Amino acid sequence: MLIPKKAKHRKWHKLRRRGLGVATRLTSVAFGSFGLLAITEGWVSSRQIEAARRVLTRYVKRGGKIFIRIFPDRPVTKKGNEVPMGGGKGSPDHYVCTIRPGTVMFEMEGVTAKDAKVALIAAGHKLPVKVKFVEKK
Repeated sequence: MLIPKKAKHRKWHKLRRRGLGVATRLTSVAFGSFGLLAITEGWVSSRQIEAARRVLTRYVKRGGKIFIRIFPDRPVTKKGNEVPMGGGKGSPDHYVCTIRPGTVMFEMEGVTAKDAKVALIAAGHKLPVKVKFVEKK
């Protein structure tokens, strides 16, 4: 799973989930020929990225290359079960990546368009955001 080696701050503020706006970076297919574009916003955890990567590698076998364009750098904290109110913020539990609409999350190279579409749509089912298959222009 992807986690940062080092973080400037151990615990971050929680953002409001709505109103993040549309993506201004990672908006076009840059490294591969085909990509997976997010249509909605959300948080994608490192476990979900790993699950999508496994689906892509299963479809590609040894024929192509996969590019992961997102990285989970935002820590999410969680308190233990049955902990009383107060006592401060919980400890970091896992890491997520903030996704905005229009972000290209995964890219593929070296496979046919039909195979890439099937693989990327299958990987999109592992993610908590709505996705769309896109090709390089």
